[in-house]
Amino acid sequence: MDLKIKDVAGLLSVSETTIRRWLSDGKIPAYKLNHQYRFSRIEIENWMMSCKIDQDRSFTPFEEVQIYPAPENSTEQSSRSGMQQFSLYRAVNKGDVLVDVEGNTKEEIILSTLKTVAPQLGFDAEVVAELFLDREKLMPTSLNNGIAVPHSRDFILKGPASDMIVVVFPKNPIEYGALDGKPVHTMFFLFSSDDKRHLHLLAKIAHLSGNKDSLKMLTSKPSKEAFLEFVKAWENTIRQPS
Repeated sequence: MDLKIKDVAGLLSVSETTIRRWLSDGKIPAYKLNHQYRFSRIEIENWMMSCKIDQDRSFTPFEEVQIYPAPENSTEQSSRSGMQQFSLYRAVNKGDVLVDVEGNTKEEIILSTLKTVAPQLGFDAEVVAELFLDREKLMPTSLNNGIAVPHSRDFILKGPASDMIVVVFPKNPIEYGALDGKPVHTMFFLFSSDDKRHLHLLAKIAHLSGNKDSLKMLTSKPSKEAFLEFVKAWENTIRQPS
C-alpha cells in the first residue's frame, strides 16, 4: 500500500512540514514514484515500532505529536478534528478490557484472548492466533515501558468503522522479548478495518505508551469504564493536522 506525505502526517498527528523535514534528514523511510515521495505501510509500521522501542535513538516521532489544551467547547473540537479524534476511544469501546488474564507466556495469553474475542468477531481463534504469532516471529510487537500491541498484517476486519481494540492486563507481567528488557503488563490487541486506520491506531498507542499518566493508569489495571474515561480526555488533547 502506498501512502502519501499527507497520509503519514495525519496518521502520526504531525504537520506535512514535519514529515518533509524528517525526509530531508533521512529519519523516515520512503521511496520516490514519479518524483513524489511514497511510503510503504509495512516499512512505516516497522519504523514506528523501532523508533518507540529503541532507547538509544536520539529521535522519536512520538515526541513531536501536536498537543494543545482541550477547548471549552468539546463539541466544536470533535467536529473540527473529524473521525480520527476519538478513534482509540471508539475502538476500545467496541472491544473490551480484560483484567488478570491467566498465562505464563505471550503465546498463552494471545491464544486465550483470541478465544474470548472470537465469538464477537466470528473468526477461528486458533487460525488468527497463528497469524498474530507469525507477526511476533518477524518482530516482537512490544513498544516500551511494559506495553505490547499484538496484531497481524493479514487480518483485516470487514465493514465500515469496524476497528476494535481489546486491552489485556495479564495476571502477572510476562517476558515478551522487548528491546528495553521489561516484562509486559499491558497488551493492546489491535483489529482494524484498513491499513491507514491500523497505522493511525498503532501510532496513538505508541504515543500513549510514553505518557507517564497513561502508564500509571495502565499499571493500576483499570476497568473498561475508567480506562475509556481516561482515553477520551487524553485524545481530546491531540491535535489533528489540517
